[in-house]
Amino acid sequence: MQKLVLTLLVTSLLAGCSIFGVYKVDIPQGTPLTKAQASQVQVGMNFQQVRFLLGSPTVTDPLNPQRWDYIYNYIPGTYAKKAKIPAAHGQHLKIYFDGTGTVTKIEGLETIPESQPGLPASKEAILTAPPL
Repeated sequence: MQKLVLTLLVTSLLAGCSIFGVYKVDIPQGTPLTKAQASQVQVGMNFQQVRFLLGSPTVTDPLNPQRWDYIYNYIPGTYAKKAKIPAAHGQHLKIYFDGTGTVTKIEGLETIPESQPGLPASKEAILTAPPL
């Protein structure tokens, strides 16, 4: 009798957990960029100018310091899925420098979107947001 009650109790607890679901957090990984930011980088700029415009790169290879990679992936969590914020995958901007530290080539601009999901369109939107 005790085993039956214990089995029913455990089964009901597990069934209750599956009904309500599990809370999942948003998982942003990398450096979120917009097309407006990435298009400001021009051939001929130096390391400092690129870092000022885009921030620190997501990946810098110690064996090839002349290439910076800006990668971004976003997996929406529970509330973001309810708000219908899409996931972001495959964003990869590559910037190549020469030996003197100037930009020689930019690849991956087509993978960068106009706006990032889950982020405001501009810094002004953050600064002018109403108080909570």
